[in-house]
Amino acid sequence: MSYHSGNHLIDPQQLLERARVHEGMHIADFGCGRTGHVIFPGSKIVGERGIVYAIDILKDVLENIRRRAALEALNNIETVWADLEKPGGNVISPKTLDVAFFVNVLFHFTDYALALDEAARILKPKARIVVVDWTERLSTLGPDENEDLIDFNKIKVWAHKNNFTIQDDCSVGPYHGCMILFRHD
Repeated sequence: MSYHSGNHLIDPQQLLERARVHEGMHIADFGCGRTGHVIFPGSKIVGERGIVYAIDILKDVLENIRRRAALEALNNIETVWADLEKPGGNVISPKTLDVAFFVNVLFHFTDYALALDEAARILKPKARIVVVDWTERLSTLGPDENEDLIDFNKIKVWAHKNNFTIQDDCSVGPYHGCMILFRHD
């Protein structure tokens, strides 16, 4: 079985570096998708002492991640079914994560504050949230309409209300913006 890495538009190594992911960390990819775009390269960086949580609402996606992790003998990957639009919608304990990733997922939400709140609930103090999402539509990829692109200004407002600062606000390719939020408590 072959797996598509999903990194033609977004370089996961660049995201992991910008988020300062290193050995022993606990990280999560919220809405991980079939390719495990952040999951598999992240697993190699955090190593045996770290944990990578693959979080998704689609059970078949999680099964695909489980199979690939077993095939590649990556024992530090845990799959978690979650509804990110519900407070407490996942089983990860509070103050567990060092970094939470949202890659091409927030455009699916009408209120992304709900998903960001859920990530914040399970972050440790001095942790990060990495948001990467479409800034421009590419043919049939991305949001159905340009009006559905996320508004990074709303993420900035959420960050300031929730004790996060903007560590990085950049582009990660011609179609994607990236914002890294750092928690100050």
